[in-house]
Amino acid sequence: MGMARLTTMAFHGENMVPHAIELLKRAEADTGDSAALLDLSTIHFLLGHEEAGMAYQERALARDQVYRDRSDTAGEDGIRLLAFAAPGNLMSNVPIQFLIEGSDIRLDVLYIVPGMDLPERVPGHDMAMVIAGESEPNREILERIAAFADLWPCPPVLNDPRKVLQLSRDGVSSLLAGAKGIRIPATTRVDPETLARLGRGEAALADLLPDGGFPLIARPLDSHAGKGLAKLDDPSTIALYLAAHPAEGYYLSSFVDYRGAGGMFRKYRIAMIGGKPFVCHMAVSSHWMIHYLNADMRESAEKRAEEAHAFATFDEDFAARHAGAFAAMAERIGLDYFAMDCAETPEGELLVFEADTAMIVHAMDPPDIFPYKAPQMHRIFHAFQDMLRRIKQAKSA
Repeated sequence: MGMARLTTMAFHGENMVPHAIELLKRAEADTGDSAALLDLSTIHFLLGHEEAGMAYQERALARDQVYRDRSDTAGEDGIRLLAFAAPGNLMSNVPIQFLIEGSDIRLDVLYIVPGMDLPERVPGHDMAMVIAGESEPNREILERIAAFADLWPCPPVLNDPRKVLQLSRDGVSSLLAGAKGIRIPATTRVDPETLARLGRGEAALADLLPDGGFPLIARPLDSHAGKGLAKLDDPSTIALYLAAHPAEGYYLSSFVDYRGAGGMFRKYRIAMIGGKPFVCHMAVSSHWMIHYLNADMRESAEKRAEEAHAFATFDEDFAARHAGAFAAMAERIGLDYFAMDCAETPEGELLVFEADTAMIVHAMDPPDIFPYKAPQMHRIFHAFQDMLRRIKQAKSA
């Protein structure tokens, strides 16, 4: 059934239990039905059952490493795309199924599994793309892909895995440091004991984070969607933070106050496709920690009107103002496709929070509430598909 279809069903509130039961029956009736196990894994991830999701995925990948989305077929002029993926939850890979949904692109996903050899045969394809995202669990996989990417018998391989490896939060901070028009706070990794010592006054912040100052932003390594994210106003708050959010390590950076008109915070998600920026959403909130789902965009017609205006004027306004910053990001990051979460400082700089390949870009929002969303998202999908077509044409020229 595939990730995009199952995610859309869950997003719209469909009861996933009957589907899970049917898939389990299929897997029990046919021990070779690895597709049923993989879909079952996806449903468990969608329901927040991480352990069960990983268990079913492990069983599926032990049987087969290559999966085709049944909704995507390629005709004579279509594109056959092979994607190198990592095992893991729904945030482990580029959600590429959304980007090609409804197109004539045939997608085969090859999971690179630690401890397992590559299959002797893979489906024929016109090009390959690395969809494994940067994370600590994925580093070994990305390094393995990097070892064979240059030798892959059917080039090109899009999204160079060596460049994906640079997209950790501290890596992006280093990549973009000093770029004209970009504001990105220096970011460092610390272990729990070092952070505790900072809280006790036994370590100097200047030794950990050059030019850093309170308030600090802290988050556990590999956390997303605001999990464990906090603003530490002074050293006395660190002990409580560590107690509430135990982890093996943390990212630290200085807080940047990016309030704009009306004292509101505005955060953009922007996809970079072949070096060109496309706005995916803009959330408006009175709180600095914005995520689209906690910004009350569905409940506020005023906020939706502002987002619709941002969509309509993006190319001539926001993208034009920050053209130099986007060009610098495209050059320094150097990937065919990635996305970013960003904002605008009161001084007019592009404030970059993170850049990653695995951010979700979708058209699932209800059109009766967000009538302006689907046209913009399909514009993004078509831009991605057109990029693949140009690459195929250049290859065959």
